[in-house]
Amino acid sequence: MTFNIGSQQGNINNIAGDQTIHGGQHGTFHGAPQDPGELVVRLREALDRTALPPDVAAKVRNEVAGLKAAITSPTPDRPDAADRLARITRILTSAGALTAAAGSVAGTLVALAQWLGSLGDPVLQALGR
Repeated sequence: MTFNIGSQQGNINNIAGDQTIHGGQHGTFHGAPQDPGELVVRLREALDRTALPPDVAAKVRNEVAGLKAAITSPTPDRPDAADRLARITRILTSAGALTAAAGSVAGTLVALAQWLGSLGDPVLQALGR
């Protein structure tokens, strides 16, 4: 016997034989990952609302532009995006700006790092996640 099971969401139990569940079955669905291009726009907007010293703002804007290019190309360059995201995190951390902008900036950095998978781990570690 062959089963061809396509995409599934929710609580899925593929078993051979009988299954009895007492007390209900619960699960959490986290949804599809967010569009990384939209995350870069959100990051840029959050940074624009953050009071950064002019030299830091210029460095970060340059890295964000490169990050957008790396992510939105027809074949996203994840290693380049990961490097740029790590540089953005380092620049903001060294300037003390990440603490001041912790909410939306840090949340968006985390979301982008998670989109990168294991390439984003250094950013997650730097952010204490």
